[in-house]
Amino acid sequence: MSSSHGRALLHLAAAVDLPSEYDAGSHVELARLAESGGLDFVTLDDAFARPGPDALAALSRVAPATHRIGLVPTVTTTLTEPFQVQAAVAALDRVSHGRAGWRIDVPAAEGEVAEAAARLWDSAPRSPQGHPVRVADATEGPARPAASRHADVALVRAADPARVAAVRDRLRASAAESGRDPDSLRVLAGLIVDLGDGEHAAEPGHGGGGPRQTARGPLYRGGPVDLAELIAAWHADGVADGFHLTPAEPRRDLERLVNGTVALLQHRGLFRTFYPGSTLREHLGLARPARPVRSAPVWNG
Repeated sequence: MSSSHGRALLHLAAAVDLPSEYDAGSHVELARLAESGGLDFVTLDDAFARPGPDALAALSRVAPATHRIGLVPTVTTTLTEPFQVQAAVAALDRVSHGRAGWRIDVPAAEGEVAEAAARLWDSAPRSPQGHPVRVADATEGPARPAASRHADVALVRAADPARVAAVRDRLRASAAESGRDPDSLRVLAGLIVDLGDGEHAAEPGHGGGGPRQTARGPLYRGGPVDLAELIAAWHADGVADGFHLTPAEPRRDLERLVNGTVALLQHRGLFRTFYPGSTLREHLGLARPARPVRSAPVWNG
């Protein structure tokens, strides 16, 4: 589908992290809110002193309480055997009927782990998507080679749209060099969004002036209308394929994002008003990976 600007529709995702809460019911509430806005997927990080695959367990609880939205936990393999992690992600894909992703958090061996995951997912009864969607942070240079070869979605956290666009171009070129179709990689700009001050209380440099780089990452502070304008402008300029947005205050900012920013983007024909498919790959416009063809043994008799 195309937008009114002739570009593909935006992809939008949001983080549903709640640093002070560990109840899966709270994550269900946020995921349902994101789903009501038609977002491609939600992410849940393991960064808040939660050892093991807690994010994956929480989103496994979210799965039966939602219907369409993709579920992407961050799962590290530093405390858990890679085989167990990959099997658990495949199980999430089954219980969610094809909506699982995996945000890989493996500092040095991302490529190896991604390749091992693909072999595992192909060697057993395949989950609904064949391979759950692999999401990788490609903000820093060392992470980009593995992201360009193995990720379905690459996140780039930067306040400067020119930097995001440059990284996107490098990722696509590197994907092509490794034999991939660059159109099989979605690059999303990552921003923290603080929508608490409203349209007229934005600090200089925020709102219409764009996000600022902070210690926590690129931060946009303003209102839902200005954020919609920023997203539309970056999209029109071909900066990224979409956005991964982290609410500064989860409940408040996600509600304003869905009911304000997303509604405006839908009205302008830049974002979907309904889910045309049921799997995360369908939301992202990505094909289901074909199972590798294994050559038959040669008969010499």
